[in-house]
Amino acid sequence: MMSLFFALKLLLAHFLGDFALQPQKWVAHKKEHKAKSKYLYFHVGVHLLLLLLVLQFQKFWVVALIVVSHYLIDLIKLLLTNSKNERWLFVADQLLHLLVIALATYMVAPFSIDPKTILTPKIVLFLCCIVFVTAVSGILMKLLLQRYITDLAESEKDNQEGSSLKDAGRYIGMLERLFVFGFILASQWSAIGLLIAAKSVFRFGDLNKGNNRKLTEYVLIGTLLSFGLAILTGLAYKLLVVHL
Repeated sequence: MMSLFFALKLLLAHFLGDFALQPQKWVAHKKEHKAKSKYLYFHVGVHLLLLLLVLQFQKFWVVALIVVSHYLIDLIKLLLTNSKNERWLFVADQLLHLLVIALATYMVAPFSIDPKTILTPKIVLFLCCIVFVTAVSGILMKLLLQRYITDLAESEKDNQEGSSLKDAGRYIGMLERLFVFGFILASQWSAIGLLIAAKSVFRFGDLNKGNNRKLTEYVLIGTLLSFGLAILTGLAYKLLVVHL
């Protein structure tokens, strides 16, 4: 319990310093000037003050470890960042910061991780369902709707009013199925109806404006199929988990 509370305090300082108290102006200036940016040192100073506060001016070696590592990690990220790898370096940057926090926590309050408690039957079943409602369901829907996608593409060649964001439909489908799956686990069936209504409101303008019956039918089929797969997955999880 002590290790968890200590880690949460370090995590709070990290979230405040890296997100809540870092203006976009600082981020842009750091990208442009890198090690010469004064805001890089302001940013590290904010982390220093936050860590001193959350640790109540104790464990100064922890503060030093995190502040120095944070500066080095951020500096390396700034030196390596370009338009192609920016997103991946952001993820790597955050993972490294979290790893340092975990290391500092372990040094203050050693904890053990038992692999048997991580991959329990219930967790494996849950992970299977998550993968199914995201990646697997997306591929299944693409296969089932392929004939309609081809037909729709041909009918819209002469009626293009704008293009959609790349892979937007795929990610929207993943998110809606994750929401539905979560609502079923929480037994919030009414929330699923609310989600369907919200999606209908957002899509109404496109469907009404396009006046395309094929598009309307395709959206309805895709929506029902997406929600149906998520609902079946949620029900299957609730049915199987009681036997594990």
